Amino acid sequence: MGLIVQNIEGKKVTVIGGARSGLAVARLLKKMGADVFISDMKKPEEIKYVKFTPEELNSAGIKYEFGEHSEKVYDCDFMVISPGVPSNAPVVQKAMELGIKVWSEIEVASWFCKAPIIAVTGTNGKTTTTSLIGHIFKTAGFKTIVAGNIGAPFSDFVLDADEGSIVVLEVSSFQLDHIENFKPKVAVLLNITPDHLDRYDSFGDYILSKFRIFKNQKEDDFAVYNYDDEIVQPYVESLNVIKLPFSVRDKLSCGGFIEDGYITLNFKNKKERILKMNNLRIRGIHNVYNSLAAALAARAMEVKDEIIRESLQSFEGVEHRLEFVREINGVKFINDSKATNVNSLWYALESFDEPIILIAGGRDKGNDYSKVYDLVKRKVKLIIAIGESKNKIYNEFKNLTNVIEVDSMEEAVKKAYENSAPGDVVLLSPACASFDMFRDYEHRGEVFKKLVNEL
Repeated sequence: MGLIVQNIEGKKVTVIGGARSGLAVARLLKKMGADVFISDMKKPEEIKYVKFTPEELNSAGIKYEFGEHSEKVYDCDFMVISPGVPSNAPVVQKAMELGIKVWSEIEVASWFCKAPIIAVTGTNGKTTTTSLIGHIFKTAGFKTIVAGNIGAPFSDFVLDADEGSIVVLEVSSFQLDHIENFKPKVAVLLNITPDHLDRYDSFGDYILSKFRIFKNQKEDDFAVYNYDDEIVQPYVESLNVIKLPFSVRDKLSCGGFIEDGYITLNFKNKKERILKMNNLRIRGIHNVYNSLAAALAARAMEVKDEIIRESLQSFEGVEHRLEFVREINGVKFINDSKATNVNSLWYALESFDEPIILIAGGRDKGNDYSKVYDLVKRKVKLIIAIGESKNKIYNEFKNLTNVIEVDSMEEAVKKAYENSAPGDVVLLSPACASFDMFRDYEHRGEVFKKLVNEL
């Protein structure tokens, strides 16, 4: 792969955003010889995940400013923005008006990547599928780097990857918005449903961002995609790449599907039953989709069926995604804090047959809850609404089930347990962002687990 752009030695680069991704790409660019300047509207003590002091930036030779974006940010050959910086931020808009190229962190890191990249995007399932693909390749004995939107910036690890390595990246729409040369050998698109409508002018714009994962693929690259998704399927069918669809509804002549209850791959005219769906350790139909996608990505890179089978069977899932926390007096507590949209909530509700006490709410992202009305009516005995959106949730569901509003996670867990009976599931599946009450979804999940373990 090598360097895609010209040598960046001596190039002036502005990095907007001084949290994890921004710091990582700044260090990488400095190491590769660039003259780097970091700018963040927040002060260092206000930035999440900060593990540095200004003195450390000084010793690394990285210039910086915090608490403002001064005119100095535009004195650069190109700009790199962190995923948390919207494309419509004034500093980004002005840079583009001035003709300054604006890249995402994954774009820049990919310039220095010698290993093939498997990139995973979609509205839901990215973290689970990325982790599962990484698990398969580690089981197969590859030097495997799992990074990206999963919490480990690509820039921190890209120089560790050699030609015999595999890089597995979770990529968000925000990261894809500012790519130009980023080219995965295998691009995985899991699904597209409305999300992040607070960051995009329309659902159509969000869809186009997701499709950018295929932007630079050639005819010998692989597109792994959800055949059952009516938005994804017609678009990918038009691409000039090796197409590997997956479906739970239909048997496919090429790709991954379910046959007689088995996860089945049909690849290069060889059909192989991999594993019974019931033998997956991760539950829910959404995880059947995730497992099919991961299996196809591995098969595209010629991982043997036996390794895929072993890996699917041993994979235990990821933290904060339908994570079993504890059972108390016959009541199961499940942490699904990563469910930050309505579609994730739908999958969570679909995964349980037991009566559900649902803890939901947080910062609304333009949610349309109508998709889960039927599931809530059939399965949920009580909703405990939290956060900024608690009143909206109350009004949405008050005619379908019992709903109460509370002011804290502590009160939510207490009320859930008080109202539970043996055989119930207490499910934290917020369908909202966490930033009104917590640092992030991980912090929200950790607080929930701590409170449950204190009952």
